[in-house]
Amino acid sequence: MISKSLILTTALLTLAAGSFNSAMAQQETRPNIVLILADDLGFTDISPFGSEINTPNIAELATSGISFTNYHTAGSCAPARAMLLTGVDSHRNGVPNIPEALPPEQQQYENYQGVLNDKVVTLSTILQDAGYHTYMTGKWHLGHTPELLPSSRGFDRTIAMADTGADNWDQRPYLPIYEQANWYADGERHALPDDFYSSKYFIDKTIEFIAENEADDEPFFAYVPFQAVHMPVQAPKEFSDKYAGMYDEGWVVMREKRRLAAEAAGVVPRDTEAVVTPGTLEWDSLSEEQKIHHARRMEVYAGMVDAMDMHIGRLMDYLKEIGEFENTIFVFTSDNGAEGSNLIGVNGQAALGMGNWFDRVGYNSDLETLGEANSFNAIGPNNATIAASPLAYYKFYASEGGLRVPLVMSGPGISKQNEMTDEFVFVTDLTPTILSLVDLAKHNGNWKGNSIEEIIGTDFSEFLQGSESDIHSESQAIGYELGGNRALFKGDYKLVFNRSAVNDRKWHLFNIKTDPGEARDLEQIEPERYAEMLADYEAYESSNNVLPMPEGYVQRREIFRGVQLN
Repeated sequence: MISKSLILTTALLTLAAGSFNSAMAQQETRPNIVLILADDLGFTDISPFGSEINTPNIAELATSGISFTNYHTAGSCAPARAMLLTGVDSHRNGVPNIPEALPPEQQQYENYQGVLNDKVVTLSTILQDAGYHTYMTGKWHLGHTPELLPSSRGFDRTIAMADTGADNWDQRPYLPIYEQANWYADGERHALPDDFYSSKYFIDKTIEFIAENEADDEPFFAYVPFQAVHMPVQAPKEFSDKYAGMYDEGWVVMREKRRLAAEAAGVVPRDTEAVVTPGTLEWDSLSEEQKIHHARRMEVYAGMVDAMDMHIGRLMDYLKEIGEFENTIFVFTSDNGAEGSNLIGVNGQAALGMGNWFDRVGYNSDLETLGEANSFNAIGPNNATIAASPLAYYKFYASEGGLRVPLVMSGPGISKQNEMTDEFVFVTDLTPTILSLVDLAKHNGNWKGNSIEEIIGTDFSEFLQGSESDIHSESQAIGYELGGNRALFKGDYKLVFNRSAVNDRKWHLFNIKTDPGEARDLEQIEPERYAEMLADYEAYESSNNVLPMPEGYVQRREIFRGVQLN
């Protein structure tokens, strides 16, 4: 006869085994994460957002998930990347500006080094600690020294370009501020292969890294920060030629086409008023030769976006082949708005005194080979107004064209499908949201017994899962500063000051939900809100140790300080 105690013991063991097996099954089915970061991609540069550029794979992710049309990031690459990977404000994570642009007066301060400090823990570190395989292939730009490279910040396998940018065809620097293009693999100096093209190589290596651990059933986190479409804007000729003639009518016509397409897609409100960014040239004032060169620059730019999308599709196809696509969270976005630097003059020649340097390193901007190997291409400030349309300004500025970029999310835990939302989201919100989607708690300012900076971003995973509640309350103020350009977001409103804007040195107040083009300044109409948000910004500045910019600071001049161009 079996005793009651034995029956009870057996039942308890069975229950425990069931719980263990359930926990193991849950662990085995934890979703993978693919975080894709384009570089300098404008607000309407992908087809779901109204672009003429063919991006079917990004569109597939948008159809199976949700697109955020009111997502904001930093106006420059390193601060955006630091906030994206930590959920911590750029003035607390050590990267308030790119290190190349920090003036000496600021570099003496601990929080103004331009590299990711040791007071933050990265998303990759948290995921790695939870058993995820972690991979990174692409542009890093958060530090060069061994303790600052991604291999020391939570990534198992890495291919990392540590500079602001580099050539997409060869291992060479793209600016004279670097002696060499600084590439690393798993923390060691790395030589690129002879058949290198950046977008192809990053996906090749991502697939290789995933394949190495495919058999062990552990989830992975793949961070793919592309060089596309940072200058030098380069693409295989077959991609650029797909857009031959597309931009022959010029930026005035193309801006309007983008605006109308974005309205039709629901990306911006109907009848959005678009302000022409000051300093933009009149297309009809150009010679025919100049028009042809400017149009070809955009054809190459479109080709580079198209090529990036095609290679993203290769990764998606691989994950489908191995049965992991449906169990993968995809996040696609850009680090900042379109690049408007004028390194190529109106006639296609090297600008800013870089002609002799181009000759020394073998660059040219010849029309016939534009975008191919040995070619230096940049779309410039005029074409950048197409990429940002219908928004004002572009990269570096705190206007919407510099800070508002696409965000597309799909996969497990994201029940909203083929939807667009104008809910405000900020770059620091992504780390806590991704952690929540994979059932990991964010740290609360303590990591393995050490005090660190708290994650300040808002977890919006419940919104992704169907909640209709606002992600941010109307009373929540979110501050931002980079290089003296400043903004304060609160509810549907934004207070903005562009230190470097043309003939403009004052604060402006906009409702960016109804007026994303920032055409109607509400300072005089809503003086109380203006005063309240100005006080909020001052409080943000004080609590985050935001330093004033030195008198006469010019970012471009700082980047090229001490560089001999001739």
